[in-house]
Amino acid sequence: MIYRERVFMDCQNCGEALQEGDSFCSSCGSGQKQAARSGSGLVGFSSKINDPAFTRYTKHANLYALIFSGFLAAAAIIGFFIYGETSSEMDNPEALYIGMGIGGMFLAIALFQVIGRKRSKTWDGTVVDKQINQRRRRKRTGDGSYYWEDYLDFVVVIEDGRGKKHEISAEDDDTLYNYYRIGDRVRHHGGLNSYEKYNKSRDSIIFCSACASLCDINDDVCFRCKCPLLK
Repeated sequence: MIYRERVFMDCQNCGEALQEGDSFCSSCGSGQKQAARSGSGLVGFSSKINDPAFTRYTKHANLYALIFSGFLAAAAIIGFFIYGETSSEMDNPEALYIGMGIGGMFLAIALFQVIGRKRSKTWDGTVVDKQINQRRRRKRTGDGSYYWEDYLDFVVVIEDGRGKKHEISAEDDDTLYNYYRIGDRVRHHGGLNSYEKYNKSRDSIIFCSACASLCDINDDVCFRCKCPLLK
């Protein structure tokens, strides 16, 4: 006699334990979207991270960041120079120096981003906490007045092997918050600064580790950047 191991999953709505293949939850009655599975292909950290597409994506992202910041720097320098030549409030070279300072700031921000990607490391960690924080910020209207805006900050806290805690968050969007569960093993991929879950067998969605686009778990590549999905 052949015995088959019973595979369980959690309800995508209330978390009740269900048998894999159940279309509806026996507790809350909600329908369950089934992900296509191939053996244990959705469990484990994917070796697809070594695909050359990720290296190309990182190089292009760094290049575009530097090019974009160069355009902003040039616009700031030219704009302030013209302002100094035409305005009665400020003359050159004072206006030009201000433009050069702002342009240098744009270039420095892009350079720090590139260096940060290159220096980031790959490490493993565990989701240890999830938080929903009510926050408030001051926003400016078109007429120059201000008003207060309330928003929710959805936070996932990950602790690495050295005990250091890292936070990933989203404003007024609980997709990322619901994607992770406390106790999930995750891997931070250096160079991409993205996270991969170890166990994706209960998921119907997956985040692209390159551009962070939200994709269907049944897809093999990201619909936006065409990088392989890590599953």
